[in-house]
Amino acid sequence: MAKDVDVLTETVIRRPVAEVAAYAGDPTHAPEWYANISSVEWRTPPPLAVGSRMDFVATFLGRRLAYTYEVIELAPGERLVMRTAQGPFPMETTYAWRPLEDGSTRMSLRNRGRPRGFSRLAAPFIGAAVRRANRADLARLRNLIERR
Repeated sequence: MAKDVDVLTETVIRRPVAEVAAYAGDPTHAPEWYANISSVEWRTPPPLAVGSRMDFVATFLGRRLAYTYEVIELAPGERLVMRTAQGPFPMETTYAWRPLEDGSTRMSLRNRGRPRGFSRLAAPFIGAAVRRANRADLARLRNLIERR
C-alpha cells in the first residue's frame, strides 16, 4: 500500500503579507528561492488565476523532473494551491500567508501526495527529503525578501 507524503513547513518573514505573497506566490520567482527548481515556463498567459498552468523543471533526489502545475485555488495574499498529476510523485503544493501583529508574515509551505511506482517504497525517505529541502528553500526565500 502506498504511503502518503504530507510535509508542512513554516517560517516567519519580517515583511508584510502583501509583499511576501506577491513574491512567493509568483511562480516566475520559484527558481530564485527553490534550490531544486531550474525553470518555470507559463503554459497559460499570466497573471496567476485558477486554471493557470506552468511547466516546472526540477531535480529531486538526483532525478530530473518535468511536470505541469495547475492552480486549483487562489485567494490573493492568503492562499495558493497548485497540483500536478504527473511523474512518480503526483503532488499538491499549498502556500499560505498570515499576518502577524508586528507586521511580519507567517508563511507555510505544504507538499502532499502519494508516490507511485518505485517511489512509493521510498515514501518515508521522500518525506524527510522534502522537509529538508523546504526548510532550506523557505530560509532562502526569507533572506531574499528581507534583504529587498
